Amino acid sequence: MSGAFFIYIYIMLALYGLIGFPLTHSFSPAYFKMKFAAQHIDATYELFPIKAIREFPELLKNNPALAGLNVTTPYKEAVMRYLDEIDKVAEEIGAVNCIGFRDGIIKGYNTDALGFEKSLNPLLKSQHTQALILGTGGSSKAVAYTLSQLGIGYQKVSRDKTEDVLTYKELSGEVMTHYKLIINTTPVGMYPNVDDLPPIPFENIGEQHLLYDLIYNPEETKFLALGKARGAVVKNGFEMLQLQAEASWEIWNQGTETIDPD
Repeated sequence: MSGAFFIYIYIMLALYGLIGFPLTHSFSPAYFKMKFAAQHIDATYELFPIKAIREFPELLKNNPALAGLNVTTPYKEAVMRYLDEIDKVAEEIGAVNCIGFRDGIIKGYNTDALGFEKSLNPLLKSQHTQALILGTGGSSKAVAYTLSQLGIGYQKVSRDKTEDVLTYKELSGEVMTHYKLIINTTPVGMYPNVDDLPPIPFENIGEQHLLYDLIYNPEETKFLALGKARGAVVKNGFEMLQLQAEASWEIWNQGTETIDPD
């Protein structure tokens, strides 16, 4: 049998998926289902809502057909200790949202940073030189990395005070005026808790501000709605998600070819 035949069989049997918890709603299964249909690939994309990261090795054992995984909250950092290799960018960021399987090696990557940069860049104006990053989880690390690459200073904000992190109570009018770019990396406001929002002083938001929410469901979070009402430019995380998904697909298919059965 030809090598191409074996590649096609591999693609037919491939399983992809997303790990995280909870996974009540995800863009990924429908997105990849459409991609598989468009490219005539007989593969599946499944949700794996593991309650603890210690379940990860058992997940791998029970799903030998896995060819790629995405990683979401709260495991972008914790999953790293279970991987054989970490890509240089992901290692620098300190978080993984994409896992590739090749030649028996399980390797972690970060495509959040690329997706965020490509999505954010067209919106940046001259005043967007300083940013507030709401949240300190794995997604915030990719955002911080991207801002550093773009030469944008940043300050992280959380409910808990640490040496390098402000609390929401410390966001004075002066602080809000200084930081014209505000990025929400927390799940606050995500469906079904659509009335929740980060406790920032929205009265200090104005037309010079850009508010970016990594959440995409709902399409307009309360965080974005209140910012828009104050004249700010706003954007949700849907395009970022699409871009990082495409980058994940490229990683999963490095060195392979897609055989069209037609």
